[in-house]
Amino acid sequence: MDSINERRSIRKYKPQLIDKKLIGEILSAAVLAPSAKNRQPWKFIVYSGSSKDELLTKMEEGLFKTKKELAHMPDSEYMLSDAFNTLRIMKEAPTVIMVLNTNGSSPFRDIDTFARITEICDSLSIGSAIENMLLKATELGIGTLWIANTCYAYNELVEHIGTNAQLIGAVALGYADEAPAARPRKSLDDVVEYR
Repeated sequence: MDSINERRSIRKYKPQLIDKKLIGEILSAAVLAPSAKNRQPWKFIVYSGSSKDELLTKMEEGLFKTKKELAHMPDSEYMLSDAFNTLRIMKEAPTVIMVLNTNGSSPFRDIDTFARITEICDSLSIGSAIENMLLKATELGIGTLWIANTCYAYNELVEHIGTNAQLIGAVALGYADEAPAARPRKSLDDVVEYR
């Protein structure tokens, strides 16, 4: 429970690099997660240094392209300003881990009902793996941010990564340069129903 209570979304990082052994421990925790039908649909690609810089340059290009394409949509400015802020955070974090669903494909493709159910189950499994990563990192004194804003530069990132797998998101890792307070949570009375 300590790691669950202490985990925070970190948006400011120190430049100190994370030892590869610690990253290995975090990823070892990820692959212990439960998965639907034991498919273990996850793949993790660790970026740091110049490879991270190149990846995030592609993400930035994708965000600018999406900003231009969605300029006419209400609320697009808010969504994309948040995505650009996430990019800033990813640039500051020493390590970024891209998370893929090896059984999934582009969210822009139509798929049949069975494939959609499988995709949902695999996404839940990957979410569990990511949570294991966050909790292990917290235990090791490493800050994290679970990132979904990769969706706004999806095609550019997948092309740069060189994969046909589905890009689920990313996790930024680094030593925290902030100590945010716990965010408010809904009460159990608001979210739990006994029948």
